[in-house]
Amino acid sequence: MENYGYTKTENTQNQQNNIPYRSEKKLPAAILGILVGWLALNKFYLGYTKEGVIQLVLNIVTLGAASIIPFIEGILYLFMSDKQFDDTYVYGKKGWL
Repeated sequence: MENYGYTKTENTQNQQNNIPYRSEKKLPAAILGILVGWLALNKFYLGYTKEGVIQLVLNIVTLGAASIIPFIEGILYLFMSDKQFDDTYVYGKKGWL
């Protein structure tokens, strides 16, 4: 069993209390991607500095057309389960879509 940053005691307590898994970063990252994706704030928020800089440069070079990427990412974040989001973007460190 993987613990995803929780101690065995915390995992056991969450399972015993039937508390659903909640991601702390999913909603803020999604909102940042949708509303201010042209600034790549969703990338920086998730700790992807290199990807954030690339996104900023793409937005400048394409005169903002590349800001569709973080917009789509924000929508994808919203439709993922919290656990899937954390597994993919927080623990798995997947930088793009």
